Amino acid sequence: MPELVFFSGTMDCGKSTLALQIEHNRSARGLQGMIYSRNDRAGEGKLSSRLGLVTDSVEAGEGFDFYAHVVGHLSAGGRVDYVIADEAQFLAPEQVDQLARIVDDLELDVFAFGITTDFRTKLFPGSQRLVELADRIEVLQVEALCWCGARATHNARTVGGQMVVEGAQVVVGDVNQPEAVVGYEVLCRRHHRRRLTAAAARAAALSPDVLPVDPEPVDPEPADREPADGVANGVTAPA
Repeated sequence: MPELVFFSGTMDCGKSTLALQIEHNRSARGLQGMIYSRNDRAGEGKLSSRLGLVTDSVEAGEGFDFYAHVVGHLSAGGRVDYVIADEAQFLAPEQVDQLARIVDDLELDVFAFGITTDFRTKLFPGSQRLVELADRIEVLQVEALCWCGARATHNARTVGGQMVVEGAQVVVGDVNQPEAVVGYEVLCRRHHRRRLTAAAARAAALSPDVLPVDPEPVDPEPADREPADGVANGVTAPA
């Protein structure tokens, strides 16, 4: 049976890489798919991975109708065996409904890839609707890591290396950006709650405040040193 499958995870966990892998595997078997993306890091009409892989896609902008587009392609004599929708968190709820209709009415598999929550730990509307409608939800098994080495579970927006928790929900950016620009970083829940990014952690480690203020005094007379001639336990021997 055809399915609407939602592949979710944090940034930097391989969602787009998996989308490209699914496209490669199916096209290698002679199947033809429709690939959609939105606000990809490589630009309009692209689906790209941080590993350097990229393919052409249809830009699914605001107001785009997935169902009408697929039906139009089929009506013009085209072939569609499956649908891939990357950056699905940016979709409007009604666009996710259109993806579900493709599965139900056209009997095509739809694979949607997206981030579940934003930099404020709030659900994206598109991701929320996918959670509500998807036949299956797959959490990516390639774990992104926080700077501390723990599993990253939250996305953080940074400006100048500092985490921010206010602003528009959608601001296009990427991980590992120069600290002077808007970027993103994946963090574990503990460090997201503390707003402690990698840059902030480095600054704290370099701060003199983390060093002991009063070092231990050095004993001028170690216990194993032999006493001076004529002196024992602070008493001077008689001449």
